[in-house]
Amino acid sequence: MVQPLLRAEGISKAFPGVQALDQVSLEIFPGEIHGLVGENGAGKSTLIRILAGVLRPDEGRIFWQGHPVEIADPRHARRLGIAVIHQELSLLPNLSVARNLFLGREPRGWLGMLDHRTMAREARRILAGLEMDLDPGALVGILPFAQRQMLEIARAVSEDARLLIMDEPTSALSEREIARLFELLRELKSRGVSVLFISHRLEEVFRIADRITVLRDGRHIGTFPTAEVTPSAVVRMMVGREIREMFVRSGSPGAEIALEVQGLSRPGAFRDISLEIRRGEIVGLFGLVGAGRSEVARALFGLDPVDRGEIRIEGKAVRIRSPADAIAAGMAFIPEDRKAQALFLSMAVRSNIAISALHRLARAGFLWGSQLEAWTWPYIRQLDIRPPRPGMPVRHLSGGNQQKVVIARWLMLRPKILIMDEPTRGIDVGAKAEIHVWMDRLAREGMAILMISSELPEVLGMSDRILVMREGRIVGRLARGEATADRILALAMGDPHG
Repeated sequence: MVQPLLRAEGISKAFPGVQALDQVSLEIFPGEIHGLVGENGAGKSTLIRILAGVLRPDEGRIFWQGHPVEIADPRHARRLGIAVIHQELSLLPNLSVARNLFLGREPRGWLGMLDHRTMAREARRILAGLEMDLDPGALVGILPFAQRQMLEIARAVSEDARLLIMDEPTSALSEREIARLFELLRELKSRGVSVLFISHRLEEVFRIADRITVLRDGRHIGTFPTAEVTPSAVVRMMVGREIREMFVRSGSPGAEIALEVQGLSRPGAFRDISLEIRRGEIVGLFGLVGAGRSEVARALFGLDPVDRGEIRIEGKAVRIRSPADAIAAGMAFIPEDRKAQALFLSMAVRSNIAISALHRLARAGFLWGSQLEAWTWPYIRQLDIRPPRPGMPVRHLSGGNQQKVVIARWLMLRPKILIMDEPTRGIDVGAKAEIHVWMDRLAREGMAILMISSELPEVLGMSDRILVMREGRIVGRLARGEATADRILALAMGDPHG
């Protein structure tokens, strides 16, 4: 019988007021790609941090290659052969590919000087062995994200990692880059390397994983061979209930045009963008990576300048040169990277919600925490932000609850137009359903929504109309009834028959 590479038994971990893990067990075998799924707050991140030596469990045992171990710190985990590839990569952008590959173990020559020639030669050998086309002398900071991720994997493999823990590895990748990543993971699997693959994208877990472990509320719900379970069954186990309608679109647009854009152009980003959104309408904007979707959103909200074009809100021409102008005109914007671009992670939930409305809430320049709590509590309750603690730093919330905080912020201002860039990226299936319900509710109340999404099911399920972008231009306009995944992709990829 094959012995597990790693076995965790009865792992428990508590934080003040929260039982993050409760008697969780996990086995990973040599040469296995093992999927780990669960809603935000299910305990996945806590388990990863324990296996990586960042946290110590309160209870439970870990066995590595059959021997009990206490993983003291991340260096100890690396020495054992456990490497974690995080969403935020740990590479140094100002150093070369070769220097990053050998960071902390650089070959040295005479008088202890760095041996750059040997380092470059060994880097080429390692990269070639993994079929990676990277220049050892290139600065990491100029590489696309996908290549930086590949480099991080190469570094782990070169350090003799036996277990790669990959946390949401595909969240910023195109479909082609995902295919290349999966090729690499299968090659590593053939060499006996194991992978713990954590993702909210169930279709990808089913494509790559041999077995799947489901966590819910810090507990181990079950582990199953991928071939013996269905995505819908996994979803039921993750959320503890049936999600019959992932996409809820029950309203219908009104006649009044809320936002009209004519000939908007920004050199090098997009050109001749014309669109309109009616009150109560959700317009989906789809395109492949580099199509210019986020750039359009940023320009509409005044974050980036435009060369020419006209914006009208409720029939009135407006000049938007800054986010302040956009907010004053009745516009709100939820960016794709909520942590870097929308949230103040060390600040409390109540402060994050109220920050855009402080000028309305303050009296004579003063504002008290109790006042903030009173003003923000209705939004915390309405959006079911968990845990419902207004004073908790927002960094302690799950991704889905962080997104609800951003939505609550804009609800306080009651905007006419809401731009949502990747509204459900990196959040679990249950939280996605809640966000979709809120989008539908806001549209039914008359808000005009521009939704940018890379997920075709979301675009098809939530949009009243769909705009398709390619190379900075809108190349297709489809009504809800005529849109199909094949047709949208054909337009996005430049198929003239799309």
